Amino acid sequence: MLITRRLEFDAGHRIPHHASQCRHLHGHRYAIEISLSGEIIDTEGAAMQGMVMDFSEVKDIANAALVSRWDHAFLVYQGDREVVDFLATLAGHKTVVLPVVPTAENLANEAFRILDAAYLDGYGNRLRLRRVRLYETPNNWADAER
Repeated sequence: MLITRRLEFDAGHRIPHHASQCRHLHGHRYAIEISLSGEIIDTEGAAMQGMVMDFSEVKDIANAALVSRWDHAFLVYQGDREVVDFLATLAGHKTVVLPVVPTAENLANEAFRILDAAYLDGYGNRLRLRRVRLYETPNNWADAER
């Protein structure tokens, strides 16, 4: 069975060598869909009987591992030294320095890597992260899949 939870967050970024507008500092209202696969828990009387995982727990784990860290942050590539150095001058600024240029594709891959470690099979139902879909805009997204 496959289940999906959608969350949203706001973040800024720039694509340093982009040939158009995205080379400038700007932000997006991102949406992230987290899809997990696993067997439906059929233990009679269990709190999660009939579920793969409680959707509220999917949300809590995603918030703790990723969303709360990226929400209202500036996502910057470690090689974009000019911006990294500038953001360091802003006291208390929420900056996430990434090993990759923060394109939708790279952010989806980073999110998958981070979340894959967060969703461990603690239920005995073969729970596994299958896909992270990251929407940069309502019309543009990238999928990172197992």
